Amino acid sequence: MATTTASIDVPASPDRIWQLIGGFDSLPDWLPYIPTSELSEGGRVRSLRDEDGGVIIERLEAFDNTARTYTYSILQAPFPVTGYLSTLTVHTVPGQDTARVEWSGTFTPTGVSDEEAIALFHGIYTDGLTALHRTLTPEAA
Repeated sequence: MATTTASIDVPASPDRIWQLIGGFDSLPDWLPYIPTSELSEGGRVRSLRDEDGGVIIERLEAFDNTARTYTYSILQAPFPVTGYLSTLTVHTVPGQDTARVEWSGTFTPTGVSDEEAIALFHGIYTDGLTALHRTLTPEAA
């Protein structure tokens, strides 16, 4: 099993960030390469479309509003992995008006090396967190 984690500090309150990203259907609000998301199964499954029309279907596995975190799995996607489980968390940075957003995942590569799969998801997480930072601090862009 392979794993990767990316994080970014954002000059915004943890509550403000969580309000934007905490909804399981909110990816289109801050992730430019996911323009559409549709919920099903009572909000527990999201069907995403990427910019090229590709479909990614994910299931919400755990949600904790107080801890500002959720975990999801991939049910269907064009990625070379199985057993994908990912967590998105907003952490308080003590003594600062900043929050740390962490996106991590574990998965088993299929047909590619661990290093290739790790590079793929680390890139997705890093690009996504950079987009989140731009969304929350447009003056810094």
